[in-house]
Parts: sequence; C-alpha cells; structure tokens
Amino acid sequence: MNDNMSLTDRTTAAIQEVLSGTRRGPRSFLLFAGPAVIASIAYMDPGNYATNIQAGAGYGYTLLWVVLMANLIAMLFQALSAKLGIVTGRNLAEMCRDNFPKPVVWIMWAVSEVAAMATDLAEFLGGAIGLALLFDMPLIAGMTITAIVTYAILLFEARGFRTMEIIIGALAVVIGLCFVTVTFIAPIAWGDAAKGLVTPNIPDSTALLISVGIIGATVMPHAVYLHSGLPQMRSPLRNEEERRKMVHFSNIEVVIALSVAGFVNMSMVMMASSAFHSGYPEVAEIETAYHMLTPLLGGAAAAIFLTSLIVSGVSSSVVGTMAGQMIMQGFLHFRVPIWIRRLVTMVPAFAVVALGVNATEALVISQVILSIALPVPMIALVLFTRNRAIMGAHANGPLINILAVAGAAVILTLNLVLVLETFGLPVPGLGD
Repeated sequence: MNDNMSLTDRTTAAIQEVLSGTRRGPRSFLLFAGPAVIASIAYMDPGNYATNIQAGAGYGYTLLWVVLMANLIAMLFQALSAKLGIVTGRNLAEMCRDNFPKPVVWIMWAVSEVAAMATDLAEFLGGAIGLALLFDMPLIAGMTITAIVTYAILLFEARGFRTMEIIIGALAVVIGLCFVTVTFIAPIAWGDAAKGLVTPNIPDSTALLISVGIIGATVMPHAVYLHSGLPQMRSPLRNEEERRKMVHFSNIEVVIALSVAGFVNMSMVMMASSAFHSGYPEVAEIETAYHMLTPLLGGAAAAIFLTSLIVSGVSSSVVGTMAGQMIMQGFLHFRVPIWIRRLVTMVPAFAVVALGVNATEALVISQVILSIALPVPMIALVLFTRNRAIMGAHANGPLINILAVAGAAVILTLNLVLVLETFGLPVPGLGD
C-alpha cells in the first residue's frame, strides 16, 4: 500500500481488501468501525445529562428501565438506518425526497430543522455550562468557546472520513472513561439498579415528562438521518456479497457503540441516584449537581463530571452539524458552507442564554422537542426497510418488522401521553 496515500484512502483500500476476501483476521472489523461511533455521540450529548440527573435525583433507580428501553430502540433504528444507506447507496433524507410527495418532504424537512435547532440548543448549553463552571466564566463566553472549538474540529472533515472518525472516537472514549471512573467513586446500590432496569414504572406526571425527555435525548432524529449516509463515504460496494458483509460489520459496530453509550447514560442516572436521591431529590440542574458533587463524592468526581460534559458538548455539536448538512442536502439537494450551517442552528441557543432562560430547563425541553420530532424519521425508516422493492434480500424480516413497529409505537404513545399531560387532560393509568 502506498505510504503517500491519505489515512482515508488507506482505510478505503483496506476495506475493499476485506470485502473481496483478500484480507482477513479479527482486526479487520476495526476498519469498519466509525459510522456507529459517530452516531453514538448523539446518545451521549448534554441533553442526556440534564434528563438523567433529574431521573436519578428525583426517582432513584426507578427510571433506569426507560434508559435501557430507549437504548435498545436506538440500536434497532441505527442498525436499520445504516442498512438502508448500505443497500440503497442513498441516505434517509434522499430516500424521503425521492419517494414521498413534495408537500410531505417539505414538512419533514421543516420538522427536521426544528429538531436540529433543539439539538444544538442542548449541545451548546451543555458545553458552555461545563466551561462556565470549570473556569468560572460567563455562560455566553462558554458558548462562544464551544462554537470556536466545534468549528475547528469540523475543518478536519476536509481530510476525509477516517480522520473525523478517529477524532470523534477519541472524544467518545474520554466520555466513556469518565463515567467508568464515576461508577467506582459513587456508592451505587447495584441490586436496586438491577431492579430498576427490569421493572417498568412511571410514578407520576413529572416522571413521565422526564421519561419522554430521556427518550428524546437517547433516540435522536438527526442520528437516524446521519447514520444512513455515513457508510456511503467509505468504500463502493460492487456486488451483493459485499453489501451483505458491510451490513454484518455495521450491525456488530452498532451493538458495541450503542452499548457503550447506554452504559454512559445508565451511569449518569446511577451517579445522580447514589449522590442525590436519598437526601437531595430536588436536584434538577447541572450546575447544582456539580456544586453538590464536591462535598458528596469529592472534587475528583465533580471535575470528571464537568470534563465529560464539556467533551460531550463539543463532540455532539460537531456530529449535529454533520447531520444538519446531510439532512439539508438530502431533502433539498442543497448544501451550504459549514460556517453558515453552524450559525443558523446555534442562533436559538445563544438567544436562550441572552434571554436568561434557565439552562437546564431549556436542555430538558429541547429533549422533549426531539422526542416529538422523532417519529418522522422512524416511520419513514420502517416503511423503506420493510419494502422488498427497495431493499431486496435485505428487507426486514417479520421479527424485525414487529420490533420496529413496536419501537415506533412506544415513542408515539409516550408523545401522546405527554401532549395530554401538557394540556391538563386525564391520562388513564398514570398516578399523581
């Protein structure tokens, strides 16, 4: 292999060798790692911090089952998204543009853009809160630094997909290591945590709002769109056998990457539960959580928490911009310079801070908005991946169809209950 080739070109050539059967070995899988790692960042963004802290502080380990369910649904839909891109060679937004009536396409694009703005709100606020607390600076200054660092990382996209995958992967490792460390510091009641994982329970309407927020923070609309386009950047697939191998490697990566993301989310809930639930259940803000972690778990735990929050804000902002570009290109067949894309979606975040809105409340509400927007790509993805005319032999089987429809139904049901609760209408079976 030519040493003068770029990292991306060398990776592409090596992938082609694996797909053609001339390269084997357990390390071959690493060549295919990247798309799901990038998508998994969306499942560890600052919106997760806000909802998970509220869940753990207010309800202990009770809502861990919501995190687990959301993560399993995320695995399924990210795998379907990647499969759609691999088999068709087109991303989800492009498939929507080509297969749905134009008015529907415009509505889907508008909803997706609102979701992109809600995503940016969570990402910028998260990074800014972390910087403001760690370095004692104004929140608006933290947001400005987050914007600059994000744009600097996005410039590496010009060097090819592999460079961005390595950068994002490194940031994901930092987040993961932070929460591995926290699980050793926090006195977690593992038996209660295990019970919370397998015992569905929503105690009251506030728990419902937090649960919907958890869903919105975990199963992300922009990640579903983005993942369908990432495999296309890698290696051209020349035959059905290569598509089958690519789907196989993709499924393995999705399970591994989203398992790590799920562990991070569960660790957040368990940390908040062990630190706050018994004595400080009212803790609902990231700032309060940080200040209370120092006396409860020590300065190291608090610093680790903030480090992970800053890295989460920066990395998820990068991924959000990549997704926004893909969504606009897919729906409208139109691209704008990265700096314009970055500016348009981050303006609402700066406006929220300038107006003095509570940062953590804004984070939670942004996740509810994402949850309401989520059925749009989910339903489209189910329709496309079950269609044998589109997917051929890769069309969903009966079991996957049932699971996908059930996952979408869970999201729609939770959203309906949230709407009823918001307008003060009675929700059957929901305790006060």
